[in-house]
Amino acid sequence: MERYVKIVQQLTKSFKEFTIKQIPRSVNRRADALSKLASTCFDHLSKKVLVEVLKERSIQERKVSTLTTAGSTWMTPLVEYLQQGVLLDTHDEAKRIRIKAPSYALINEELYRKGLTTSWLRCVGEAKGKEALRDAYADQAGAHEGARALTRKVFRMGIYWPTAYQDAAELTKTSGECQALSPVQANPLAPLSNISSPWPFYQWGIGIVGPFPEAPGRLKYMVMAMDYFTKWIEAELLACITGRKMIKFV
Repeated sequence: MERYVKIVQQLTKSFKEFTIKQIPRSVNRRADALSKLASTCFDHLSKKVLVEVLKERSIQERKVSTLTTAGSTWMTPLVEYLQQGVLLDTHDEAKRIRIKAPSYALINEELYRKGLTTSWLRCVGEAKGKEALRDAYADQAGAHEGARALTRKVFRMGIYWPTAYQDAAELTKTSGECQALSPVQANPLAPLSNISSPWPFYQWGIGIVGPFPEAPGRLKYMVMAMDYFTKWIEAELLACITGRKMIKFV
């Protein structure tokens, strides 16, 4: 009620004369009946009684977002070249804009790009493009597609920006739901390095394994050698490991 009083006090300042008159309860039946409608059901009312339910209070303050002027985007050099013929000072950038310009056109002061298999695509900034990607990816009509399918879906919506595929790939990689259901990659973490030898039986690898539980003859060690090229294996069981036995094995 304090908020209502403040608004009334502000409105009274715009009138030259303002008076308050108290109405008796017996005369104020219509307002009393209207106040009770909020806690009753509307089904019993006749069609002649029109009831409108307000979703917000009449004194609810509306928040208006502050307008900010957007800086230069990827469209700025193209728009300046198409409107005024202005090119950048850098030779490479000016050449790149001059090559790309025939694929773009200004229609109603908005930049459009010619589509290969679609109609003209309206150019948007990266922020608005990423918002369209999120809506097409995980909204009510989203199907959590891959990066290529998602990019084509956004282009069919009639919008374009140059980093659409990179943004779609980044969105699909950071989606927790899709990463949880994606197939497990079987690729090695690091590239494999091949070990080759000039000819068979030129290079061998020797190793000792054990001790194992004792076998007949008190054998509990094993010495093994393998050729790197042919993968040929030689193995021998030993009771103990000594230099003489290693020389004999070799």
